[in-house]
Amino acid sequence: MKTTTITTIMAAFGLFGALPGAAPSACAQSGYDAQFMAYPTYSGDDLELSVDNSGTHFRLWSPKAQAARVNIYANGRHGSPLEVLEMKGDPATGTWTASSPEKLYGKFYTFQILFDGKWKDETPGVWAKAVGVNGERAAIIDFDKTDPEGWDADKGPKVDSFSDVIVYEMHHRDFSEHPSSGIANKGKFLALTEEGTVSPQGLATGIDHLKELGITHVHILPSYDYNSVDELNLQQNVYNWGYDPLNYNAPEGSYSTNPSDPEARVREMKEMVKALHDAGIGVIMDVVYNHTALNEGSNFDLTAPGYYYRHRNDGSWSDASACGNETASDHPQMGDYIVNSVKYWADEYHIDGFRFDLMGIHDTETMTRVAEELKKVNPSIFVYGEGWTAGDSPLATEHRALKENVSKMKGIAVFSDDIRDAVKGHYSKAEDRGFASGKPGLEETVKIGIVASTAHPQVDYSKGANSKFAYAASPEMIVNYVSCHDDLCLTDKLRKSLPEMDDSLRRKVARLAQTIVFTSQGTPFMFAGEEVWRDKKGVHNSFKSPDSINAIDWNQKARYKDQFDYYAGLTRLRKAHPAFRMTSADDIARHLVFDTYDPKRYSNLVSYTLRDHANGDEWKEIKVAFNGAAYPQTIHVKKGEWKIVAIDGRISPEGDLGVSKGGKITVAPYSALILAR
Repeated sequence: MKTTTITTIMAAFGLFGALPGAAPSACAQSGYDAQFMAYPTYSGDDLELSVDNSGTHFRLWSPKAQAARVNIYANGRHGSPLEVLEMKGDPATGTWTASSPEKLYGKFYTFQILFDGKWKDETPGVWAKAVGVNGERAAIIDFDKTDPEGWDADKGPKVDSFSDVIVYEMHHRDFSEHPSSGIANKGKFLALTEEGTVSPQGLATGIDHLKELGITHVHILPSYDYNSVDELNLQQNVYNWGYDPLNYNAPEGSYSTNPSDPEARVREMKEMVKALHDAGIGVIMDVVYNHTALNEGSNFDLTAPGYYYRHRNDGSWSDASACGNETASDHPQMGDYIVNSVKYWADEYHIDGFRFDLMGIHDTETMTRVAEELKKVNPSIFVYGEGWTAGDSPLATEHRALKENVSKMKGIAVFSDDIRDAVKGHYSKAEDRGFASGKPGLEETVKIGIVASTAHPQVDYSKGANSKFAYAASPEMIVNYVSCHDDLCLTDKLRKSLPEMDDSLRRKVARLAQTIVFTSQGTPFMFAGEEVWRDKKGVHNSFKSPDSINAIDWNQKARYKDQFDYYAGLTRLRKAHPAFRMTSADDIARHLVFDTYDPKRYSNLVSYTLRDHANGDEWKEIKVAFNGAAYPQTIHVKKGEWKIVAIDGRISPEGDLGVSKGGKITVAPYSALILAR
């Protein structure tokens, strides 16, 4: 049975993803951890298990083990070993090996090491790629037999620039579990393979909804085998986000139709990926290499005690994750592990991108290697993460993969907490309002978000609420959002911060907020269900809340069809017009010109022009204005014939909302105005 630990209880794991960078630390690696740097390393591709015509071969990296063995089982849970293979050590590589002359397909195995004179508990190892129920034993399967028809030709969407990506963050259960989803395989990988599913009102749900919405990639919350859901008792409907890693390289069993069948979870996850690819949608996997669900009992600690983690000088566990431990990407074997693990998912499962939880715990050198190696597998892979930690770390601040260090990394993007907090209000203060909900004084921080945290001659970073310098060298380094699985979703945030409003006006505020995100430079990111006004009953940290809190009610798509249509309009507008998707800081500085206003007369107003066919756009000029005030405000627009693209909570990517002659134009309260010519 999977154990519930303090890790799973504390870890609103994603909750901590909302925190800014931890207090700076001048420490380098702790004295305790320095001992691990002397360990031999092994980078071969045969770690753990390989099967060929000569039999089944095992290799375990455990430099300080005094002995090691492999236990072979008939099934994934019960019974004594059919056979125990004693392993032979190689001090030069720190590995232990054993072989069987048979191809042991259908069998299961565990490792055990002798350490400090005692045999440690059995473990499937750190490289288990298939597992039995609850991930207790690794499984030996023929992966070729898990490939769906047409898998060899399967490819995700081609991505020329990260700015072209539109991310939709979802959880398997949230998306399909509600009775109104019309989906048969609720909460399963296969839910995203079902076409033609509809709500009770006949509107598209499931994968057809995603196509209709127009996003380019789904970001799926952790799908590797995690610790908190007992796969033997799925009838209990226990829910978790999955930020408590158990087996990093095998799919989660509760999302398969048969957790006891190691092949089923692998095959069904591949079927999901292929169905999304066939729909033109990429798949981004949420990965949590920064900590493990267990400390002493983790697979890492049962194979190489202490090595994979950072420690304080006294030997206690360092805890930058606020979940009981933090892994040590700066230790060579751990850095290699992260790089090779994501490469495995990209190669075996055709994953199109990775979102790194609490990425600031990892070092910049490892993250750069991650991107470099993934590009060799698929040049279109998108890698981004949370550029912060949840606590201090022995890793020196200048080496952490923090948002302020993003320009030290190549091919990596970070979330913008600048635009998030400025637009909707501070993430941790439920009642706090933002620019879009009427709070004055945040105009400069909104501008920081619009230019994707790049240097711009009209942006004064000294007035930024979260950042005081232009930390991004390129807009491709920034992911813009106002809401995600963490903290209050946008609907609940607006209900808490705007108690005097009714929902019809709050929905208008939400449209303004998302228009800022979708028209800003960088990559737009949205939380699943907000296009149908999804809420979570005011629960800010729903990592283990029931489906009644987390599931998307698809009846709301009909109820709030105008909201959905507006969001779909935003995706169409962004895809059709590269002016919103510039790829260099120089282009943004050249083509994006802000209007200036007297702060004594104007508040909660930001407007700018995208000029001179920015980024090759067919429109010569685009005028964008955001009014976050409770009253109308007037802007000045050049005289001429302008198409009206968005006005007062309505949008037409084709500019079919009428014609404006320019001059003085009124921008309605809590709304965006977009004109083009």
